[in-house]
Amino acid sequence: MFRQTVAVLAVLIAGALPLAAHAAQPQPPIFGAYYPGGSAERYPVSSIPAERLTHLFYAFSTIEDGRCTIGAEAPKNFAALAELKKAHPHLRTLISIGGWGAGGFSDAALTETSRKRLVDSCMALFFERHAGSFDGVDIDWEFPVSGGPKELAHRPQDRANLTRLAQAFRVALDARGRKAGQPMLLTAALAAGRLQTDGPYDPAASYDLPALAKVFDFINLMSYDMGTGFSSVSTFNAPLHEVPSDPLAPALRRWNNVAGAVQYYREHGVPADKLVLGVPFYGRGFKVTGDAPDGLYQPYSAPADAGDWRVIKARYLDQPGWTKHWQPQAQSPWLYNAEQKIFISYEDPRSIGLRAQFAREQGLAGVFMWELTGDDEQASLLNAMLGPWQKARIGD
Repeated sequence: MFRQTVAVLAVLIAGALPLAAHAAQPQPPIFGAYYPGGSAERYPVSSIPAERLTHLFYAFSTIEDGRCTIGAEAPKNFAALAELKKAHPHLRTLISIGGWGAGGFSDAALTETSRKRLVDSCMALFFERHAGSFDGVDIDWEFPVSGGPKELAHRPQDRANLTRLAQAFRVALDARGRKAGQPMLLTAALAAGRLQTDGPYDPAASYDLPALAKVFDFINLMSYDMGTGFSSVSTFNAPLHEVPSDPLAPALRRWNNVAGAVQYYREHGVPADKLVLGVPFYGRGFKVTGDAPDGLYQPYSAPADAGDWRVIKARYLDQPGWTKHWQPQAQSPWLYNAEQKIFISYEDPRSIGLRAQFAREQGLAGVFMWELTGDDEQASLLNAMLGPWQKARIGD
């Protein structure tokens, strides 16, 4: 009897192994790109390298009178997106609602009636009037409760209302997906930077992270904008690790870096496989007033316009008067012009590749960039962003 039982168990276990192995297969990585519709004249939808991306986020729709609205250029771009999707059926496209400076969220999320008005308007606009252009919705509310531009409405109940709004979108998108025979996506772009409009900022004060992790398919972690005009000194836009010499208060400095932000979100209820790491294709500049020869961690009189990678590469990198530096903990470069006293934090192919490698090693869902049109003609940053996963596949 014992031998028979063992034999039966062995057969059952052997039969279950392929299923278990199948269940353990990791999901393909997410390679996401935000695409600003306002750049379409310079960088048309037809130029998007869809064959290299899995998800495209069209930025932005905004909220007016409690309803989703779009700019004059959008219908033409949406039609081009539909054609792009036909040529690349694997590509999932999402309409991103909000962005920095976009108002209307606090009012639209306030009541069940207002949430329904917003959700219904978005569903009608993007999935009926412009059917075939989008596979989901991305919410970019900057920010619930506090931290956004002072002229925008903020309420203490924003945190709970964002969850309710996300749930309302989830219900509507799931119903639409059942009707279409394909799951619809719901994602969000959530903040990581620890200094915002009102000073020190805690993402958990804006977002009910455990609840949102259950509602969203994944979260785009905006692991950049950590050194901005809200900072007290010239600093890095997206340091990979904490820099001990950074004068930011230790309680903030611990989290105000890429690795710290990932750790914080994971400790607050967001699984690694629901986090997509953001990398910036743009820089941040400061007009320094201090005397340090490299310009780092100095007081400044005003922010300086750094531009995106293609601008930085053309105007500043390897140009007379500009010196390139590298910080080993931040794993980031910066440029400094001692005569003009201009400091520019940016990312290059080396630093983008290191962040992508970090995302892969941490078991994150993938990587995305803000934003696609900031790359150079050689796609240097996109190549670096995808590199670690491509190397892993070659190694397999």
